[in-house]
Amino acid sequence: MGSGCMKVTKYFLFLFNLLFLILGAVILGFGIWILADKTSFISVLQTSSPSMRTGAYVLVGVGSLTMLMGFLGCLGAVNEIRCLLGLYFTCLLLILITQVAAGLVIYFQQEKLKGELSRIVEKLIEDYDPVNGEDKNLQDAWDYVQKQLTCCGWNGAEEWEKNYILINKSMTEYPCSCSNSSKDAEENTGFCRLDVMVNGTATYADWPVHRQGCVDGVQDWLKDNLGIILGVCTGVAVVELLGMILSISLCKNIHSEDYTKVPKS
Repeated sequence: MGSGCMKVTKYFLFLFNLLFLILGAVILGFGIWILADKTSFISVLQTSSPSMRTGAYVLVGVGSLTMLMGFLGCLGAVNEIRCLLGLYFTCLLLILITQVAAGLVIYFQQEKLKGELSRIVEKLIEDYDPVNGEDKNLQDAWDYVQKQLTCCGWNGAEEWEKNYILINKSMTEYPCSCSNSSKDAEENTGFCRLDVMVNGTATYADWPVHRQGCVDGVQDWLKDNLGIILGVCTGVAVVELLGMILSISLCKNIHSEDYTKVPKS
């Protein structure tokens, strides 16, 4: 390969690794967002689900390693360091294999994750207590979800009838975040009292709340956000493949160039 082609390969490899560095920063940002978010449904997941927290730490690790590999690739391409390019190729291959394996695990664990979500939310609704500060973050996150998605409960508003505080109050109160009444617009957490007192015990049918559950809205929300993450990871995988091809090509041609420069005896 001529010196002109060598330069083109080197500069293309540099540009791809610069993009690789940026995409790695995006993956790292997603992982940090999952761990730091305290105001949306992701808070419920990462606090209650070990698999979600593990996935977030994996994203942080992969993002950090991806950024490091991007930096090493840029350095190896500019200075034409064969051992660095070889190390870069090997690490890219390992990262790509890890990403494919993680993607397969997520794909085949969808139903398990859905069941886990259902159990978490049902338990959260049953134990919901505005006075209890122990699970305050989880409760606020679920109230935020119900308010934003205009829904109530996981499968429906009737699930709130299992809450022990509402049972003790004969269902004369209801979750404010479920309300469809304009008077409760400013109430985002806790329980609101029925305007018209019901003789005896009320039911969820007497509450001014949304009837539909949050399961469909949450699934759509997860699909949208997971779609973004998977899209970024796919972009990274494409850049990884191109980087592997260019790095091995440059590495071989550096060897060829060095060999041709050896004086003949």
